[in-house]
Amino acid sequence: MRWTHWIRQFHRWMSVAFTLAVIANFAAVGLAIEAVWIGLMALLPLFALLFSGLYLFVLPYTARWSRAS
Repeated sequence: MRWTHWIRQFHRWMSVAFTLAVIANFAAVGLAIEAVWIGLMALLPLFALLFSGLYLFVLPYTARWSRAS
């Protein structure tokens, strides 16, 4: 159970990081700053959100399968 708690906390903090990266991207576009790294900055938290979100999505199903066995 402890592992799931850390995954949930990680997922929450990555959502905050992703939101800040998207805000920075919009600000850079609004200021006409052309830096590719600003646009790519949101990809790292996005991939972390993808993998942790998929884990959290599958978690109830695996618990249900283990109870059925």
